[in-house]
Formats: sequence, C-alpha cells, structure tokens
Amino acid sequence: MTSEFLTDMFSKFGLMIVGLVVFAAVVGLVLFLADKAPKRGKDIVVLAAFLAPSFILLGVGLVYPAIRTTLLSFQNRNSTEWVGLQNFEWMFSEPTILTTLGNTLIWVALVPTLSTIFGLAYAVFIDKSYGEKILKSLVFMPMAISFVGAGIIWRFMYEYREVGFSEQIGLLNQILVWLGQEPQQFLVNSPWNTFFLINVMIWIQTGFAMVLLSAAIKGVPLEVIEAARLDGANAWQSFWNVTVPAIRGTLVVVITTISIATLKVFDIVRAMTGGNFDTSVVANEMYTQAFNRGEFGQGSALALVLFVMVLPIVVYNVRVMRQQKEIR
Repeated sequence: MTSEFLTDMFSKFGLMIVGLVVFAAVVGLVLFLADKAPKRGKDIVVLAAFLAPSFILLGVGLVYPAIRTTLLSFQNRNSTEWVGLQNFEWMFSEPTILTTLGNTLIWVALVPTLSTIFGLAYAVFIDKSYGEKILKSLVFMPMAISFVGAGIIWRFMYEYREVGFSEQIGLLNQILVWLGQEPQQFLVNSPWNTFFLINVMIWIQTGFAMVLLSAAIKGVPLEVIEAARLDGANAWQSFWNVTVPAIRGTLVVVITTISIATLKVFDIVRAMTGGNFDTSVVANEMYTQAFNRGEFGQGSALALVLFVMVLPIVVYNVRVMRQQKEIR
C-alpha cells in the first residue's frame, strides 16, 4: 500500500473518531443540562432534551431535503432560474418519461398484488404442515439478499449467449435450448423485459408477505373457524368469509408496505438493465437525470412526483391502522 493510501485511510478513520467523540459530547451535554434543570418543569425539559436530537435529525435529513427538492423542481438544471411547471411539462410530454411512468404503474399494480397472493397461498398451504419452519425459511431467504445481489443473481438466470458461439450459462435459456427452442434476450426485448424484472421483486417480497400473513392466520381464533364449519361452510368459504376478514389489517399493511417499496425500486433496474431497453422506472430515471445528466430540475420533478405517488398509500395505511386500533 502506498503512503498516500495510508494517509487517506488514517484521515478518514480520524474523522470518524472525531465524529463519534463530538456526538458523545453533545449527548452528554444534553443529559447533563437536563439533569441540572430546575424541578419545576423538569419533566418538560427532559422530554425536550431527548426529543430534540431526533427532531433536528428529522429536519436536516427529511424536512429540509423535501423542501429543497420541491424548490429545485421548479428551477432550471443549474438552479439559477425559475422555470415554473416547465419540468413537469417535459415529464408528461417526453415519450421516454411516459414509458417510465407507465412502467412504474405496472410495477405497482403487479408486485404488491402477486406477492401478497403468493405469500398468502403459501402461508395457508403450509400452515401446520410437516417441516413448516424449513419451508418458510426457504421462501423467506430472498429477503436476506440485497436488491443488487438479487438483480445480479437473476441477471445470470436470464443471461443470453448467441447460438453457435458459446454455451448458454443462463438457466432459462439453457432450458429453452434443451426444449429445442431459440434462446431469448429476456432483458432486451421490450415490453416483456419489464415483466422479467418485476419477477425479481416478487421473488423477494413473497417471503415478506408470507411471514406476516402466516402469523396473522395463526392468530385467528380456532373457535370462529370451527363455528363456521359447523354452520356448513366448506374450506374455501371458511377461508374467504372468516380468515380473510380476520387478517384484513395485516393484508393492508403487507400490500401498502410492498407498494411503497415497489414505487421506490431502483437497485434491481439499475443492476440488471441500467434503465435501458424501455425498462426504467421513476426512481431510476430520477437518479439518471439528476446525477448522470446534471438535470437537477428534472430529477427533482421526478422525485416530487414519486413522493406524491407514495403519499396516498402512506395516508391510507395510517388511516386503516387507526380504524383497527379504535375497533380493538
């Protein structure tokens, strides 16, 4: 290792140590001042002392960037001129961006729906079965893999090699060759390539849906299910009319959580196609416009649209959770 590398490494290590020391000093000072506060109103001072760092970090890390991004979305690429709605007009008139918005809507329509259906079906079928824990672990395992890692894994699954030049290393194309079919460029051929990318997200999120829904199903009182069967309900009627209403709150949480994650999906698209071949989504296009092309106004406009798309889902989730809390 060169001396420059060692110097740079030690400087960064030193900055980290200084940051930790400053953080510890600030926390210690806050606690000391809170402890020395007068008895009258001491509870309020202590509460403020503990909440202040969180509110400061929230303001610096969330509120300020949100306001800054909103302002940038109405300015030009260099943030030197106010352009009004010009960035939004570009967004809804540019064919490539319209394709990006359409892809995002397809992602949001398919991933939460199919992930929840597959997770619910799997949770029902393996409930109280032999080897339930192992079977759950196998489905949940993709959740332990990062989106980038999952994208790389599935990129190898979809790998294409031209016939006659080399052997197929992609599993799907090798299967097609074994069946006497021509190998396909799964990540190039539009619009089907978008669905092959969506498959990766479903593979990851199904385990999440399965775990939560399985726990919810086990929480349904057996007396209610037995009463439905005594009334003549078959397995499907018991499931649809008793189990599903009982786990409605969990279903809402699962669907909304996966929907938010899907709206923000970036890693899978970036790792597998880079947004090329008409596969880009809003989060990926936002990054491309702002950091690759230096179009901070257009990138901020995309970020604002993404926030607007996520907000109704969050509000609905909070509303349903409050209703469930009132019922209990």
